[in-house]
Order: sequence, then structure tokens, then C-alpha cells
Amino acid sequence: MKLYVCYGKFPMGPHEHPCRTAWEALRDAGYEPEVKLTYGLGILPNAFNFTRGRREVRRLSPNGTNWVPLMEADDGTVVQGSKKIIAWAAENPVGGGMASQ
Repeated sequence: MKLYVCYGKFPMGPHEHPCRTAWEALRDAGYEPEVKLTYGLGILPNAFNFTRGRREVRRLSPNGTNWVPLMEADDGTVVQGSKKIIAWAAENPVGGGMASQ
């Protein structure tokens, strides 16, 4: 499993960064995702998001966008966005049981 993030998985003041919350949800569900740093900035047009990571995200994205976090499971499942990744992780914990809360 790969998890594409912007520059890292760091906390941001009183709230955590979306890339970190996606990473934590996957870890809580029993996964050890390979974290891929994409750099760039999702809001910028493609011409300014030319890093290898952002190009890969664009290729994998269901709608061709630069936005991270984006998860690529070993079976080829692609989920984009922290809320969707969190929901996917809760529904698909390692071992098929309920993820610990």
C-alpha cells in the first residue's frame, strides 16, 4: 500500500494535517503504508505541479487531480481525500475485523 502525501505527516497546531489523519487511520486499521512525498501544491495548475509525485497522483486519481492524500492499495484500489481514506480504513481493517477505536 502507498499513501501519497504533500510534504509529510505532521501535526498543524490544534488540528492535524489531512495527510497525517489519513496515515493515522491506515495505521490504526493495521496497515503500514509506504509514504510517498509528492511536494508541490494541489491547488496549483498542472503546469506548476510537475514533480514526479504530483504527476503520479494525477495519473492515479479517479478525476485526474493533484490533490493528496491519495491511497493506492496493493489490489489497485485508489482512494483520494483524507475523509474517504479514513472511511475506507475503518471498513477494511487488516484481518477483516473491526478496527480498534
